[in-house]
Amino acid sequence: MRQLFGTDGIRGKARQYPLDSATMYALGEALAHRLSGGQAILPVPRVLLGMDTRESGPEIARALSAGMAAGGAEAVLIGVIPTPGAAYLCRTTDAAAAISISASHNPFEDNGVKIFGHDGMKLPDAIEEQIEDELRALRRDEVTISDTPLPEHPELVEEYERFLLSGLPPNALAGRKIVLDAGYGAAYRIAPEVFRRAGAEVVVIHDAPNGRNINEQSGALHPERLAEIVVEQDADYGAAFDGDADRAIFVDDAGKIRDGDEIIYLWAKHLRQRGALQGDVVVTTVMSNFGFEKQLRTDGIELCRAQVGDKYVLEQMLERGAVLGGEQSGHIIDRLVHTTGDGIHTALVFGAILSGIAEPFSKLHTFDPMPQLLLNQKVGAKPPLESLPRYQAALVKALESLAGRGRILVRYSGTENLVRVMVEGEDESQIRPIAEELRDVLCDEIGSMVARG
Repeated sequence: MRQLFGTDGIRGKARQYPLDSATMYALGEALAHRLSGGQAILPVPRVLLGMDTRESGPEIARALSAGMAAGGAEAVLIGVIPTPGAAYLCRTTDAAAAISISASHNPFEDNGVKIFGHDGMKLPDAIEEQIEDELRALRRDEVTISDTPLPEHPELVEEYERFLLSGLPPNALAGRKIVLDAGYGAAYRIAPEVFRRAGAEVVVIHDAPNGRNINEQSGALHPERLAEIVVEQDADYGAAFDGDADRAIFVDDAGKIRDGDEIIYLWAKHLRQRGALQGDVVVTTVMSNFGFEKQLRTDGIELCRAQVGDKYVLEQMLERGAVLGGEQSGHIIDRLVHTTGDGIHTALVFGAILSGIAEPFSKLHTFDPMPQLLLNQKVGAKPPLESLPRYQAALVKALESLAGRGRILVRYSGTENLVRVMVEGEDESQIRPIAEELRDVLCDEIGSMVARG
């Protein structure tokens, strides 16, 4: 069983296990051994390293690089680049793998690593488990890591920028005023640059990272300020990115926040009208609103649900032959050109779609969402939910009260010590006490288990 790898790589507190230098060195060495023993393109396998703006990123990069060198591979530091940029460059160069050093939407104290194969896809769970096993065998407390900064390769960043613009007609966003919230993260230079090159008038906020302010009251998790600026600037729309810019949350011209479900819906309709929605199917996760699924069905489009995590969305897309999929949180995968969610690509392409519609964004109706409440609760352990008798009894009672007119989804976060309780129903006044009861029972029961040791 994987213990270090979650649904989105390895994540934790920077400079603490497993994000300490000794473990990152061992990870680099284990990955190098795997690449050297496989179908490497070059005699010495090359691994691209990209990172967001956290102050701990360069230190982790040096540890990974040293471990790779010990294992017979070469690390090439791209520099600050969105996670999808590292994935794209991996599959279009002679790199055998790529690592994005980022903790996505988490605060600066955290960091993480996401590993991609040469195909630009996140590694399957089974391979992550094998790497994790070797990492443990290799890890030693004393390792030698140079303090010399790794050289960066801005030409690779430029190559990614060319890719972002390649799918758009020249000046696709001409005449459009767009507000971008960089979240003090990896999008802070690249996003404004490509939007301006696409012809847009760009207003940028939260674009001065200092290593510690990433995601701080900004970006995809905090789009409230973006909404205010869009209205103040009389802009056509706004897009907020998370720390590694693999997702985007939108704000329409009236200042209304529009989540990933709505963007996928409008994008799917656009593709279907042009006969480009293969199989008339889109893939989302179990978190997507039931009102979204109901409207898609009415429109003749099937919604297929995957477990949470964009790697699982992509697996389902490949299985079903879908070209569009994503998550309510703003990860959207355009499989026509990409293998992972890319917030900047999404914001550019969706902007081009809006440019071809006569109505403003705020006038575009999507679906009537069913009331949905999501509560997060910190936990000290993650025992199997089926092993918790008090929770199971409360769940049976909750389902009986919904009487088949709603949904309950309870799961542990794959990247944080949280349990997430999501309840959907026809009446918010009914679902709130249900969600709060389940959360409180879980908190008490898991807390009691931890206290007993």
